[in-house]
Amino acid sequence: MRRFARVALLCLGCGVCSLLYGFSQLALSLEQEPGRGRERQARDPAAPGARRQEGGGQAAGSAGRGEAAAGRCKNLSVSFWNSYWMLPSDVCGMNCFWEAAFRYDYVKTRPSEKMHLAVVACGERLEETVTMLRSAIIFSIKPLQFHIFAEDQLHESFKDILDDFPYEGKVNYTLYPITFPTESAAEWKKLFKPCASQRLFLPLILKNVDSLLYVDTDILFLRPVDDIWSFLGKFNSTQIAAMAPEHEEPRIGWYNRFARHPYYGVTGINSGVMLMNMTRIRRKYFKNDMTPVRLQWGEILMPLLKKYKLNITWGDQDLLNIMFFHNPESLYVFPCQWNYRPDHCIYGSNCKEAEEEGIFILHGNRGVYHDDKQPTFRAIYEAIKNYSFGEDLVHSLLQPLELELQKTMHTYCGKVYKVFIKQLTKSIRDLHTRRSKGR
Repeated sequence: MRRFARVALLCLGCGVCSLLYGFSQLALSLEQEPGRGRERQARDPAAPGARRQEGGGQAAGSAGRGEAAAGRCKNLSVSFWNSYWMLPSDVCGMNCFWEAAFRYDYVKTRPSEKMHLAVVACGERLEETVTMLRSAIIFSIKPLQFHIFAEDQLHESFKDILDDFPYEGKVNYTLYPITFPTESAAEWKKLFKPCASQRLFLPLILKNVDSLLYVDTDILFLRPVDDIWSFLGKFNSTQIAAMAPEHEEPRIGWYNRFARHPYYGVTGINSGVMLMNMTRIRRKYFKNDMTPVRLQWGEILMPLLKKYKLNITWGDQDLLNIMFFHNPESLYVFPCQWNYRPDHCIYGSNCKEAEEEGIFILHGNRGVYHDDKQPTFRAIYEAIKNYSFGEDLVHSLLQPLELELQKTMHTYCGKVYKVFIKQLTKSIRDLHTRRSKGR
Protein backbone atom coordinates (compact mmCIF):
# COMPACT_ATOMS: atom_id res chain seq x y z
CA MET A 1 0.00 0.00 0.00
CA ARG A 2 2.85 2.34 0.91
CA ARG A 3 4.58 1.49 -2.39
CA PHE A 4 1.38 2.35 -4.32
CA ALA A 5 1.15 5.69 -2.56
CA ARG A 6 4.74 6.51 -3.54
CA VAL A 7 4.08 5.64 -7.17
CA ALA A 8 0.92 7.80 -7.21
CA LEU A 9 2.78 10.69 -5.62
CA LEU A 10 5.59 10.38 -8.18
CA CYS A 11 3.08 10.43 -11.09
CA LEU A 12 1.34 13.45 -9.63
CA GLY A 13 4.67 15.26 -9.30
CA CYS A 14 5.59 14.49 -12.92
CA GLY A 15 2.21 15.77 -14.10
CA VAL A 16 2.63 19.05 -12.19
CA CYS A 17 6.13 19.51 -13.61
CA SER A 18 4.89 18.88 -17.16
CA LEU A 19 2.11 21.41 -16.69
CA LEU A 20 4.50 24.02 -15.32
CA TYR A 21 6.87 23.41 -18.24
CA GLY A 22 4.03 23.86 -20.73
CA PHE A 23 3.03 27.18 -19.21
CA SER A 24 6.64 28.35 -19.14
CA GLN A 25 6.97 27.58 -22.85
CA LEU A 26 3.77 29.45 -23.57
CA ALA A 27 4.98 32.48 -21.64
CA LEU A 28 8.35 32.35 -23.39
CA SER A 29 6.76 32.25 -26.82
CA LEU A 30 4.64 35.28 -25.98
CA GLU A 31 7.69 37.24 -24.79
CA GLN A 32 9.67 36.39 -27.92
CA GLU A 33 6.93 37.32 -30.37
CA PRO A 34 7.58 40.71 -32.08
CA GLY A 35 3.89 41.57 -32.45
CA ARG A 36 2.99 40.66 -28.88
CA GLY A 37 1.47 44.03 -28.06
CA ARG A 38 -0.71 44.04 -31.17
CA GLU A 39 -1.97 40.52 -30.44
CA ARG A 40 -3.00 41.38 -26.91
CA GLN A 41 -4.89 44.36 -28.23
CA ALA A 42 -6.65 42.24 -30.84
CA ARG A 43 -7.62 39.60 -28.30
CA ASP A 44 -9.03 42.13 -25.84
CA PRO A 45 -12.34 43.41 -27.26
CA ALA A 46 -12.13 46.42 -24.97
CA ALA A 47 -8.72 47.53 -26.19
CA PRO A 48 -8.55 50.62 -28.44
CA GLY A 49 -8.87 49.58 -32.07
CA ALA A 50 -9.50 45.96 -31.17
CA ARG A 51 -12.87 46.01 -32.92
CA ARG A 52 -11.61 47.60 -36.12
CA GLN A 53 -12.02 45.35 -39.11
CA GLU A 54 -9.37 44.49 -41.68
CA GLY A 55 -10.47 44.25 -45.31
CA GLY A 56 -13.58 46.44 -45.16
CA GLY A 57 -16.19 43.65 -44.90
CA GLN A 58 -18.42 42.18 -42.24
CA ALA A 59 -16.37 41.27 -39.22
CA ALA A 60 -18.25 38.07 -38.51
CA GLY A 61 -17.16 37.22 -41.97
CA SER A 62 -13.52 36.48 -41.05
CA ALA A 63 -12.47 32.93 -40.35
CA GLY A 64 -9.83 34.22 -37.99
CA ARG A 65 -8.06 37.41 -37.02
CA GLY A 66 -5.94 39.25 -39.53
CA GLU A 67 -2.48 37.82 -40.13
CA ALA A 68 -0.87 40.74 -38.36
CA ALA A 69 -2.76 39.90 -35.19
CA ALA A 70 -2.06 36.18 -35.14
CA GLY A 71 1.65 35.88 -35.76
CA ARG A 72 2.29 32.40 -34.47
CA CYS A 73 -0.73 30.54 -35.83
CA LYS A 74 -1.72 29.82 -39.40
CA ASN A 75 -5.40 30.64 -39.81
CA LEU A 76 -6.96 27.40 -41.01
CA SER A 77 -10.60 26.80 -40.13
CA VAL A 78 -11.18 24.83 -36.96
CA SER A 79 -14.26 22.71 -37.56
CA PHE A 80 -15.80 19.30 -37.07
CA TRP A 81 -13.72 18.07 -40.01
CA ASN A 82 -10.61 20.02 -39.10
CA SER A 83 -10.55 20.11 -35.31
CA TYR A 84 -7.64 21.77 -33.53
CA TRP A 85 -6.14 18.57 -32.12
CA MET A 86 -5.82 17.13 -35.65
CA LEU A 87 -4.01 20.13 -37.12
CA PRO A 88 -0.26 20.00 -37.95
CA SER A 89 2.09 21.54 -35.40
CA ASP A 90 2.88 24.54 -37.60
CA VAL A 91 -0.83 25.34 -37.86
CA CYS A 92 -1.92 25.07 -34.27
CA GLY A 93 0.59 23.56 -31.85
CA MET A 94 0.84 23.68 -28.07
CA ASN A 95 1.46 27.41 -28.05
CA CYS A 96 -1.64 28.00 -30.18
CA PHE A 97 -4.22 26.10 -28.20
CA TRP A 98 -5.96 29.24 -27.01
CA GLU A 99 -5.80 30.76 -30.50
CA ALA A 100 -8.04 27.94 -31.74
CA ALA A 101 -10.34 28.28 -28.76
CA PHE A 102 -10.93 32.04 -29.03
CA ARG A 103 -10.62 32.65 -32.77
CA TYR A 104 -14.29 32.63 -33.75
CA ASP A 105 -15.70 34.16 -30.58
CA TYR A 106 -13.61 37.22 -31.26
CA VAL A 107 -14.54 37.81 -34.87
CA LYS A 108 -18.26 37.60 -34.25
CA THR A 109 -18.17 40.77 -32.18
CA ARG A 110 -16.57 43.20 -34.60
CA PRO A 111 -18.95 45.59 -36.39
CA SER A 112 -19.07 46.12 -40.12
CA GLU A 113 -18.05 49.46 -41.56
CA LYS A 114 -19.29 48.93 -45.10
CA MET A 115 -21.46 46.41 -46.93
CA HIS A 116 -20.07 44.99 -50.16
CA LEU A 117 -22.51 44.00 -52.90
CA ALA A 118 -21.47 42.40 -56.21
CA VAL A 119 -23.36 41.85 -59.46
CA VAL A 120 -22.42 40.56 -62.91
CA ALA A 121 -24.06 42.23 -65.92
CA CYS A 122 -23.78 41.17 -69.53
CA GLY A 123 -25.86 41.62 -72.66
CA GLU A 124 -29.16 43.42 -72.12
CA ARG A 125 -28.94 43.53 -68.32
CA LEU A 126 -28.05 47.22 -67.84
CA GLU A 127 -31.53 48.47 -66.92
CA GLU A 128 -32.25 45.47 -64.73
CA THR A 129 -28.96 45.89 -62.85
CA VAL A 130 -29.52 49.60 -62.28
CA THR A 131 -33.02 48.89 -60.93
CA MET A 132 -31.55 46.35 -58.51
CA LEU A 133 -28.98 48.89 -57.31
CA ARG A 134 -31.72 51.49 -56.85
CA SER A 135 -33.65 49.11 -54.61
CA ALA A 136 -30.53 48.52 -52.51
CA ILE A 137 -29.91 52.24 -52.10
CA ILE A 138 -33.48 53.21 -51.15
CA PHE A 139 -33.69 51.38 -47.83
CA SER A 140 -30.14 50.52 -46.73
CA ILE A 141 -28.67 52.12 -43.64
CA LYS A 142 -24.92 51.44 -43.58
CA PRO A 143 -22.66 52.52 -46.49
CA LEU A 144 -22.68 50.38 -49.62
CA GLN A 145 -19.81 49.43 -51.89
CA PHE A 146 -20.97 48.11 -55.27
CA HIS A 147 -18.68 45.80 -57.24
CA ILE A 148 -20.09 45.75 -60.77
CA PHE A 149 -18.63 43.23 -63.20
CA ALA A 150 -19.76 44.11 -66.71
CA GLU A 151 -18.81 43.77 -70.34
CA ASP A 152 -16.63 46.62 -71.54
CA GLN A 153 -19.33 48.17 -73.74
CA LEU A 154 -21.57 48.64 -70.69
CA HIS A 155 -19.08 50.53 -68.53
CA GLU A 156 -19.78 54.02 -69.88
CA SER A 157 -23.53 53.54 -69.55
CA PHE A 158 -23.15 52.44 -65.95
CA LYS A 159 -20.97 55.47 -65.19
CA ASP A 160 -23.43 57.90 -66.78
CA ILE A 161 -26.36 56.51 -64.80
CA LEU A 162 -24.70 55.87 -61.44
CA ASP A 163 -22.90 59.22 -61.35
CA ASP A 164 -26.30 60.92 -61.45
CA PHE A 165 -27.64 59.02 -58.44
CA PRO A 166 -28.03 61.16 -55.29
CA TYR A 167 -25.91 58.88 -53.13
CA GLU A 168 -25.83 61.22 -50.15
CA GLY A 169 -22.34 59.93 -49.39
CA LYS A 170 -23.41 56.40 -48.57
CA VAL A 171 -22.64 54.60 -51.84
CA ASN A 172 -19.50 53.95 -53.86
CA TYR A 173 -19.06 51.73 -56.87
CA THR A 174 -16.25 50.09 -58.82
CA LEU A 175 -16.57 48.74 -62.36
CA TYR A 176 -14.63 45.64 -63.37
CA PRO A 177 -14.18 43.84 -66.69
CA ILE A 178 -15.38 40.27 -67.10
CA THR A 179 -12.35 38.06 -66.48
CA PHE A 180 -11.80 34.32 -66.32
CA PRO A 181 -8.64 32.19 -66.02
CA THR A 182 -6.82 32.58 -69.33
CA GLU A 183 -6.48 28.91 -70.16
CA SER A 184 -10.21 28.24 -69.79
CA ALA A 185 -11.86 31.62 -70.35
CA ALA A 186 -13.98 30.56 -73.33
CA GLU A 187 -15.32 27.52 -71.51
CA TRP A 188 -16.30 29.48 -68.41
CA LYS A 189 -17.93 32.30 -70.38
CA LYS A 190 -20.27 30.02 -72.30
CA LEU A 191 -21.34 28.08 -69.21
CA PHE A 192 -25.11 28.53 -68.73
CA LYS A 193 -25.59 32.27 -69.44
CA PRO A 194 -22.91 34.71 -70.66
CA CYS A 195 -20.72 35.80 -67.76
CA ALA A 196 -22.86 34.09 -65.08
CA SER A 197 -19.97 31.95 -63.84
CA GLN A 198 -17.98 35.11 -63.05
CA ARG A 199 -19.43 34.87 -59.54
CA LEU A 200 -17.38 31.73 -58.88
CA PHE A 201 -14.17 33.73 -59.18
CA LEU A 202 -15.12 36.68 -56.96
CA PRO A 203 -13.19 35.36 -53.91
CA LEU A 204 -10.07 35.17 -56.10
CA ILE A 205 -10.53 38.56 -57.77
CA LEU A 206 -11.66 40.66 -54.79
CA LYS A 207 -8.80 39.54 -52.58
CA ASN A 208 -9.08 42.47 -50.18
CA VAL A 209 -12.81 42.08 -49.59
CA ASP A 210 -13.60 40.11 -46.47
CA SER A 211 -17.32 39.48 -47.02
CA LEU A 212 -19.63 40.01 -49.95
CA LEU A 213 -23.28 39.76 -50.94
CA TYR A 214 -23.57 38.53 -54.52
CA VAL A 215 -26.92 38.95 -56.27
CA ASP A 216 -28.21 38.29 -59.77
CA THR A 217 -29.29 41.29 -61.83
CA ASP A 218 -32.97 40.34 -61.44
CA ILE A 219 -33.00 40.90 -57.67
CA LEU A 220 -35.03 43.60 -55.89
CA PHE A 221 -34.47 44.52 -52.25
CA LEU A 222 -37.68 45.20 -50.34
CA ARG A 223 -35.90 45.82 -47.04
CA PRO A 224 -32.41 47.11 -46.13
CA VAL A 225 -29.37 45.21 -47.34
CA ASP A 226 -28.23 45.56 -43.72
CA ASP A 227 -30.68 42.86 -42.68
CA ILE A 228 -29.36 40.08 -44.91
CA TRP A 229 -25.81 41.29 -44.23
CA SER A 230 -26.43 40.60 -40.54
CA PHE A 231 -26.60 36.85 -41.28
CA LEU A 232 -22.81 36.93 -41.40
CA GLY A 233 -22.88 37.34 -37.64
CA LYS A 234 -24.95 34.16 -37.34
CA PHE A 235 -22.43 31.94 -39.13
CA ASN A 236 -20.89 29.29 -36.94
CA SER A 237 -17.19 28.47 -37.15
CA THR A 238 -17.55 26.21 -40.21
CA GLN A 239 -19.95 28.21 -42.38
CA ILE A 240 -18.58 30.18 -45.32
CA ALA A 241 -21.67 31.14 -47.33
CA ALA A 242 -25.45 31.49 -47.12
CA MET A 243 -28.12 30.73 -49.70
CA ALA A 244 -31.81 29.80 -49.84
CA PRO A 245 -33.28 26.46 -50.93
CA GLU A 246 -34.10 26.05 -54.61
CA HIS A 247 -37.60 24.83 -53.70
CA GLU A 248 -39.79 24.57 -50.64
CA GLU A 249 -42.01 21.89 -52.14
CA PRO A 250 -40.17 18.72 -53.28
CA ARG A 251 -43.05 17.72 -55.57
CA ILE A 252 -42.16 20.62 -57.89
CA GLY A 253 -38.43 20.62 -57.16
CA TRP A 254 -36.01 20.46 -60.07
CA TYR A 255 -32.89 18.98 -58.48
CA ASN A 256 -34.62 16.16 -56.62
CA ARG A 257 -36.49 15.14 -59.79
CA PHE A 258 -34.06 15.75 -62.65
CA ALA A 259 -30.49 16.45 -61.46
CA ARG A 260 -27.74 14.12 -62.72
CA HIS A 261 -25.21 15.31 -60.18
CA PRO A 262 -24.98 15.72 -56.39
CA TYR A 263 -26.86 18.66 -54.87
CA TYR A 264 -27.30 20.17 -51.45
CA GLY A 265 -30.05 19.01 -49.12
CA VAL A 266 -33.49 17.87 -50.24
CA THR A 267 -34.17 20.28 -53.10
CA GLY A 268 -30.83 21.96 -53.78
CA ILE A 269 -29.91 25.62 -53.29
CA ASN A 270 -30.44 28.73 -55.41
CA SER A 271 -27.41 30.96 -55.91
CA GLY A 272 -29.22 34.12 -57.06
CA VAL A 273 -28.67 35.59 -53.59
CA MET A 274 -25.39 34.41 -52.12
CA LEU A 275 -23.85 35.85 -48.98
CA MET A 276 -20.14 35.00 -48.85
CA ASN A 277 -17.52 35.08 -46.17
CA MET A 278 -14.71 35.48 -48.67
CA THR A 279 -11.91 35.18 -46.14
CA ARG A 280 -13.15 31.77 -45.06
CA ILE A 281 -13.77 30.69 -48.66
CA ARG A 282 -10.18 31.49 -49.60
CA ARG A 283 -8.83 29.58 -46.60
CA LYS A 284 -11.02 26.51 -46.71
CA TYR A 285 -9.95 23.13 -48.05
CA PHE A 286 -12.97 21.45 -49.65
CA LYS A 287 -13.88 17.79 -49.60
CA ASN A 288 -14.71 16.54 -53.08
CA ASP A 289 -15.36 13.40 -55.13
CA MET A 290 -12.39 13.84 -57.47
CA THR A 291 -9.49 13.25 -55.11
CA PRO A 292 -9.02 12.25 -51.46
CA VAL A 293 -6.99 15.44 -51.08
CA ARG A 294 -8.97 18.50 -50.06
CA LEU A 295 -8.73 21.39 -52.51
CA GLN A 296 -8.94 25.13 -52.07
CA TRP A 297 -11.48 27.26 -53.94
CA GLY A 298 -9.14 28.19 -56.78
CA GLU A 299 -8.04 24.58 -57.21
CA ILE A 300 -11.43 22.89 -57.27
CA LEU A 301 -13.38 24.90 -59.86
CA MET A 302 -11.83 23.65 -63.12
CA PRO A 303 -11.63 19.95 -62.13
CA LEU A 304 -15.27 20.16 -61.03
CA LEU A 305 -16.30 21.64 -64.37
CA LYS A 306 -14.39 19.00 -66.32
CA LYS A 307 -16.02 16.17 -64.39
CA TYR A 308 -19.60 17.42 -64.52
CA LYS A 309 -19.91 19.68 -67.57
CA LEU A 310 -22.01 17.10 -69.43
CA ASN A 311 -24.30 16.62 -66.43
CA ILE A 312 -25.06 20.18 -65.34
CA THR A 313 -27.97 22.30 -66.54
CA TRP A 314 -27.81 25.47 -64.48
CA GLY A 315 -24.08 26.10 -64.81
CA ASP A 316 -22.35 27.71 -61.87
CA GLN A 317 -25.33 27.10 -59.57
CA ASP A 318 -24.99 23.37 -60.18
CA LEU A 319 -21.29 23.52 -59.36
CA LEU A 320 -22.08 25.26 -56.08
CA ASN A 321 -24.64 22.58 -55.29
CA ILE A 322 -22.02 19.89 -55.87
CA MET A 323 -19.49 21.67 -53.67
CA PHE A 324 -21.89 22.11 -50.77
CA PHE A 325 -23.20 18.56 -51.13
CA HIS A 326 -19.70 17.43 -50.14
CA ASN A 327 -19.27 20.23 -47.59
CA PRO A 328 -22.74 20.71 -46.05
CA GLU A 329 -21.32 22.00 -42.78
CA SER A 330 -20.07 25.05 -44.67
CA LEU A 331 -23.47 26.41 -45.71
CA TYR A 332 -25.89 28.60 -43.78
CA VAL A 333 -29.40 28.30 -45.23
CA PHE A 334 -31.71 31.30 -44.92
CA PRO A 335 -35.51 31.22 -45.46
CA CYS A 336 -37.28 31.55 -48.80
CA GLN A 337 -38.46 35.13 -48.22
CA TRP A 338 -34.84 36.22 -48.76
CA ASN A 339 -34.93 34.80 -52.29
CA TYR A 340 -38.58 34.78 -53.36
CA ARG A 341 -39.12 33.53 -56.91
CA PRO A 342 -42.13 32.78 -59.15
CA ASP A 343 -41.94 29.12 -58.09
CA HIS A 344 -43.06 30.21 -54.64
CA CYS A 345 -46.49 31.26 -55.88
CA ILE A 346 -47.28 30.18 -59.47
CA TYR A 347 -48.53 26.77 -58.30
CA GLY A 348 -49.96 28.09 -55.07
CA SER A 349 -48.21 29.81 -52.19
CA ASN A 350 -45.48 27.62 -50.69
CA CYS A 351 -43.21 30.08 -48.84
CA LYS A 352 -44.72 30.17 -45.36
CA GLU A 353 -42.20 32.71 -44.06
CA ALA A 354 -43.27 35.20 -46.75
CA GLU A 355 -46.94 34.65 -45.91
CA GLU A 356 -46.19 35.55 -42.30
CA GLU A 357 -43.69 38.40 -42.68
CA GLY A 358 -43.72 39.39 -46.33
CA ILE A 359 -41.11 39.14 -49.07
CA PHE A 360 -37.68 40.53 -48.19
CA ILE A 361 -35.84 40.00 -51.48
CA LEU A 362 -37.68 39.45 -54.77
CA HIS A 363 -35.99 37.35 -57.45
CA GLY A 364 -37.60 37.72 -60.87
CA ASN A 365 -35.85 34.88 -62.66
CA ARG A 366 -36.96 33.50 -66.04
CA GLY A 367 -37.40 37.05 -67.35
CA VAL A 368 -40.68 37.68 -65.51
CA TYR A 369 -39.94 41.40 -65.13
CA HIS A 370 -40.11 41.81 -68.89
CA ASP A 371 -43.09 39.75 -70.05
CA ASP A 372 -46.73 39.32 -69.05
CA LYS A 373 -46.46 35.82 -67.57
CA GLN A 374 -46.16 37.05 -63.97
CA PRO A 375 -47.63 40.58 -63.80
CA THR A 376 -47.22 40.70 -60.01
CA PHE A 377 -43.44 40.52 -60.33
CA ARG A 378 -43.42 42.96 -63.21
CA ALA A 379 -45.48 45.50 -61.26
CA ILE A 380 -42.90 45.56 -58.44
CA TYR A 381 -40.07 45.94 -60.94
CA GLU A 382 -41.73 48.80 -62.82
CA ALA A 383 -42.57 50.64 -59.61
CA ILE A 384 -38.97 50.64 -58.38
CA LYS A 385 -37.54 51.35 -61.82
CA ASN A 386 -39.76 54.44 -62.24
CA TYR A 387 -39.36 55.79 -58.71
CA SER A 388 -37.34 59.01 -58.53
CA PHE A 389 -35.02 59.44 -55.54
CA GLY A 390 -36.33 62.03 -53.13
CA GLU A 391 -40.02 61.58 -53.93
CA ASP A 392 -42.44 60.51 -51.23
CA LEU A 393 -42.29 56.71 -51.14
CA VAL A 394 -45.89 56.28 -50.02
CA HIS A 395 -47.51 58.43 -52.70
CA SER A 396 -45.02 57.85 -55.50
CA LEU A 397 -44.30 54.13 -55.03
CA LEU A 398 -46.44 52.24 -52.52
CA GLN A 399 -49.94 53.48 -53.32
CA PRO A 400 -49.66 53.26 -57.14
CA LEU A 401 -48.04 49.84 -56.78
CA GLU A 402 -50.87 48.45 -54.67
CA LEU A 403 -53.38 49.54 -57.30
CA GLU A 404 -51.37 47.74 -59.99
CA LEU A 405 -51.05 44.61 -57.88
CA GLN A 406 -54.79 44.45 -57.38
CA LYS A 407 -55.09 44.10 -61.16
CA THR A 408 -53.09 40.85 -61.04
CA MET A 409 -55.44 38.89 -58.80
CA HIS A 410 -56.44 36.62 -61.69
CA THR A 411 -53.03 34.91 -61.30
CA TYR A 412 -51.86 32.66 -58.48
CA CYS A 413 -49.16 35.13 -57.45
CA GLY A 414 -51.65 38.00 -57.67
CA LYS A 415 -53.99 36.24 -55.26
CA VAL A 416 -51.31 36.64 -52.57
CA TYR A 417 -50.21 40.11 -53.71
CA LYS A 418 -50.26 41.39 -50.13
CA VAL A 419 -47.14 39.36 -49.32
CA PHE A 420 -45.39 41.42 -52.02
CA ILE A 421 -46.02 44.72 -50.23
CA LYS A 422 -46.17 43.63 -46.60
CA GLN A 423 -42.44 44.08 -45.95
CA LEU A 424 -42.19 46.96 -48.43
CA THR A 425 -44.76 48.88 -46.41
CA LYS A 426 -42.79 48.24 -43.22
CA SER A 427 -39.51 49.26 -44.86
CA ILE A 428 -41.02 52.56 -45.97
CA ARG A 429 -42.42 53.20 -42.50
CA ASP A 430 -39.05 52.41 -40.89
CA LEU A 431 -37.29 54.72 -43.35
CA HIS A 432 -39.63 57.58 -42.47
CA THR A 433 -38.97 56.93 -38.77
CA ARG A 434 -35.20 57.04 -39.28
CA ARG A 435 -35.43 60.26 -41.28
CA SER A 436 -37.64 61.91 -38.67
CA LYS A 437 -34.98 61.10 -36.08
CA GLY A 438 -32.25 62.48 -38.34
CA ARG A 439 -30.50 59.15 -38.94
